[in-house]
Amino acid sequence: MANIKSAKKRVLIAEANRQRNVAFKTSIKTAVKKALALATESDSEALNAAISNVYKLCDKAVSKGILHRNTAARKKSRLVLAIKKLAK
Repeated sequence: MANIKSAKKRVLIAEANRQRNVAFKTSIKTAVKKALALATESDSEALNAAISNVYKLCDKAVSKGILHRNTAARKKSRLVLAIKKLAK
């Protein structure tokens, strides 16, 4: 543990930020799983809403600095490819 007061504060802040980032990434993973589950069903309106939600979460994560923009683009691309594969 750090000895300087400001360093101790930074450790606490870094941990809070880490937990917030992990929670956000988990919400993206959950949204992707929901979209993939809807891909097997015939409800295209719900599927489009789920895909839109994943896109929104990924874009928000990029703007907050949680994900790199290429990572978000890769996640979105792989989601659409997986949904198209399941639709066949």
